[in-house]
Amino acid sequence: MSRRKARVAAFKAIFQYDQVQAEPQQALTYLFQEDEVGAEKDRVFAYELANGAVRHLAEIDQAIKRFAREWDLNRMSAVDRNIMRLAGFEILFMEASEPIVAIDEAVEIAKKYGDDNSPAFVNAILDRILGEKHGTVPGT
Repeated sequence: MSRRKARVAAFKAIFQYDQVQAEPQQALTYLFQEDEVGAEKDRVFAYELANGAVRHLAEIDQAIKRFAREWDLNRMSAVDRNIMRLAGFEILFMEASEPIVAIDEAVEIAKKYGDDNSPAFVNAILDRILGEKHGTVPGT
């Protein structure tokens, strides 16, 4: 399979965690039974993303809040919030990550699962998180 499918599976797992407090491991195990992600390396990547996003949820949420000033985290779309959490983990905590790829993939997931405004919103917030990490916040 692909890393995109791994990201989608991880997104679905943290979405379930957010909505019904489902454990990411259990959610991913179920998704893998449904063959969402086939290759072992992609399954490992999905586990790493979902578990890492949950483990660093407070820090990621703080980063999102800094740049979504007009949106309370609990009032924004659950889809957008969890897509940004996943990509936020990749940007902030995964050393081997390519942040631009993480953002592009998040935008693609937002196109599929979010509303018409989701891709632009997700892109803007994630660009600012990446800019803050590098000491240059775009658009400020």
